[in-house]
Amino acid sequence: AIKTTKAANLIKKAMGLKSLKDVDVDEISVKAMKNNDLLILGSPSWFDGELAGYWDELVPEIEDTDFSNTKIAIFGNGNQKGYPENFGDAVGLLAEIFESSGATIIGKTSAKGYTFESSKALVGDEFTGLILDFENQRDMNESRVDRWTKDLLEELKK
Repeated sequence: AIKTTKAANLIKKAMGLKSLKDVDVDEISVKAMKNNDLLILGSPSWFDGELAGYWDELVPEIEDTDFSNTKIAIFGNGNQKGYPENFGDAVGLLAEIFESSGATIIGKTSAKGYTFESSKALVGDEFTGLILDFENQRDMNESRVDRWTKDLLEELKK
C-alpha cells in the first residue's frame, strides 16, 4: 500500500536509525518476525476496517507463536471522514493478534485531534499505535510521526 510505505518512510526518517529495514509483510515469515526484539508494523485498514489481505496467511501462525520477548509498535492509515465507524481498525486488530501471542505493544498515542465514531484501535482515550489520515489531516502526519517516534525511542530505553 502506497500510503503505508509513505508512513514507513516518514517513521524511518524521524527515527534516524539506519538499522531499520523495510520488509513487505508478504515477503516475511512468522519465524523471521520472531527473531526480532522489536517490530514496527504497518497496515492500512481495508474496506470496513479489515486487515489488509496479505496478513491473512500470517495471522493463524502468529496466533500459534510465542512473542512474549517481542516489543511491537504499530502504525496504520485511516480515513476519519470516509470510514468514521471503523477508523484505523487494522492497528487495533494487529495489536489484539500480537497481544494474544504474548507481545508487548508499545507506542500508544492520544486520540485527541481526531474525529471519528469508532475504532478497534481505541483503548480508553488512546490508540494502540499511530494512525495517520492522509485524506483529511495530511498536514499533521509529520508532527504525529515525530512525536510518536520520539516517544517510542524513550519507551525503548526503559
